[in-house]
Amino acid sequence: MDLEDFTIAVLGLVEELLAELLADPEWPRVRTRGPAPALADREVLTMELVGEFLGYDCDIAISRYVRRHHAAWFPTLARVHRTTFVRQAANVWTVKEQGWTRLRDRILHDPALSFVDSVPVPVCRFGRAWACSRFRGEAAFGYDAGSRATIDGVRHHLRVCWPGVVVACQMAPANVHDRDVVPELVAGGTGQVLGDRNDWDPKLTAALAPAGIALEAPFNKRATDPATDPAPERSATITRVRWRIETVAAQLVERFHLKRIWARDAWHLTSRTLRKVLSHTVALFLCQAHGYPPLSFDRLLAD
Repeated sequence: MDLEDFTIAVLGLVEELLAELLADPEWPRVRTRGPAPALADREVLTMELVGEFLGYDCDIAISRYVRRHHAAWFPTLARVHRTTFVRQAANVWTVKEQGWTRLRDRILHDPALSFVDSVPVPVCRFGRAWACSRFRGEAAFGYDAGSRATIDGVRHHLRVCWPGVVVACQMAPANVHDRDVVPELVAGGTGQVLGDRNDWDPKLTAALAPAGIALEAPFNKRATDPATDPAPERSATITRVRWRIETVAAQLVERFHLKRIWARDAWHLTSRTLRKVLSHTVALFLCQAHGYPPLSFDRLLAD
């Protein structure tokens, strides 16, 4: 499909999700009083999701891109100030959350096989950390194993079900250990959960077992000596299988720019994180609908 077909498909999917939410009497409304916004929520969500998929992760960048290239598709945007678009995009964060939870249930996946991992996100440069006031009280100093450096920031903890569906996402300060967030990530789940070496903890595994969750992780130290790891073949198998979450995390970082923080408060950061996860889920849904491999997002615009 081309970009126009992709945008139409996203718009149709957004309208279906909004119709389901409006038909649910238990779902709280986004707004209960005041005039209706000039831009429809379906238009704002479509612009956000398509913009994120194309790599425009900033609200202003999304607005400028749509005004410049797709003004005929969203004519109302030309009469709306950019700050109005930014506020409305943040206000519909509950729609993004509920839409994501409903859409992931439509995707064919195995809820009994999932993976957990975290993505460290710095909120500022390390040299400016002591003077930075962004997310004060929510960010903390922590270690980023990927860059082998200490950061001042947060971590996005992910739980991904096979073949790559993000089913849970939690934010925590960077100094919180991955093991401490695992019980919250797997709450309500069941089956086998594969972690990395940071998640190796026999006590945690025993604590999750009564809930029907089998947490498995490679030995906490890399097995350079076969005598160090009691089951080196098991650790190698877990590491190989759980590589799927590394692929998902790489997509969220490279395509959807998960490590970029344009927000200055937790409310806007939550909204922008949710739209990245929702855009990833929409792309996965469309890949399955067109018979593509689940994470082959480039093929959606290849034809």
